[in-house]
Amino acid sequence: MSYLEYNVKTVPTGIRKVLYVNWPLVLLLTAVASAGFVMLYSVAGGNLDRWAEPQMKRFGVGLTLMFIVGFVPIWFWRNMAALAYLISLVLLLVVEFFGHVGMGAQRWINLGFMMLQPSELMKISIVMLLAAYYDWLDVKKVSRPLWVLMPAVLILLPVGLVLTQPDLGTAIQVSFGGAIVMFAAGVSWIYFAVVIGAGIGLVTVVLSSRGTPWQLLHDYQFRRIDTFLDPSADPLGAGYHISQAKIALGSGGWAGKGFMQGTQSRLNFLPEKHTDFIFTTLAEEFGFVGAFSLLLLYVLIIGFCLVSAINNKDRFSALLTIGIAGTFFLFFAVNMSMVMGLVPVVGVPLPLVSYGGSAMMVLMVAFGLVQSAHIHKPR
Repeated sequence: MSYLEYNVKTVPTGIRKVLYVNWPLVLLLTAVASAGFVMLYSVAGGNLDRWAEPQMKRFGVGLTLMFIVGFVPIWFWRNMAALAYLISLVLLLVVEFFGHVGMGAQRWINLGFMMLQPSELMKISIVMLLAAYYDWLDVKKVSRPLWVLMPAVLILLPVGLVLTQPDLGTAIQVSFGGAIVMFAAGVSWIYFAVVIGAGIGLVTVVLSSRGTPWQLLHDYQFRRIDTFLDPSADPLGAGYHISQAKIALGSGGWAGKGFMQGTQSRLNFLPEKHTDFIFTTLAEEFGFVGAFSLLLLYVLIIGFCLVSAINNKDRFSALLTIGIAGTFFLFFAVNMSMVMGLVPVVGVPLPLVSYGGSAMMVLMVAFGLVQSAHIHKPR
């Protein structure tokens, strides 16, 4: 034991937990959220009250929740994993029958003071449950078919419910979040190869179902695929969003047009400029430098999470941290790819930057779990 570690162990437990907090991670999260505040102020035309101020308040609450969750011992969250999953699953069922409908989708529960999106909770709950499952399971059984089937079913249940909302983007995130934990736990790559092969076959069947009585996707989802393949075919209709997003991205150049000088956002050419497409506004106003800087902050957050997981000798904590890091990666990777036209538009917000309550609260609680794993790791 080093001299520094000995001195830390001699201070009271409460103060020791504060010293053990992953402070670089806190600073990085605050930096990303601050970039979001600046962009929300810009897209509102210099109005702080419209989007930026409510987002600041949400982040303040989220930061408080992160510390509260982080100071709770990690064994408590291990024991709560199954309950968290069941609550999220029940809430998805509530959405199915009593959910609030908005923009053609039924994804929210109206709580009065906020709109709760249970599928956001499931992104973290599935990671918690699978991390607890593989912490309990004997390592020798990880790749045996029976023990692979159980987590597969646990993933498919919420994915099926989310697809009915319909919310393809979130369904993909829940699937990949669970798959990341399974891969990190040591499940054989053969299973993933089989799933990828089946996925290719499923995509073929889905595309073949278009226009038939057994069509598997909604018409608007097929239009998104058409737009992805050729946005210029209907630049004023289905291809309008992605076309305007590309114009904004390209016009930013190296250093951007300047703060609050983006024409695409100021003249309302950009759709959903404060939510899903806020990255294009940032790229237009701050150019490649601003966009790359935000991406670098995201990468550093992932890096600190992975370093924490690698250095953690507790299996549940390590798998939980890796799963949350992977889920966070999917958030910004899918959003950025979407607005650049690399993947179809699926309605995934830019984490901690896009305006919204459910996504930010859930992410901050998730990073609270990362902090709990880091603070309470064996030393």
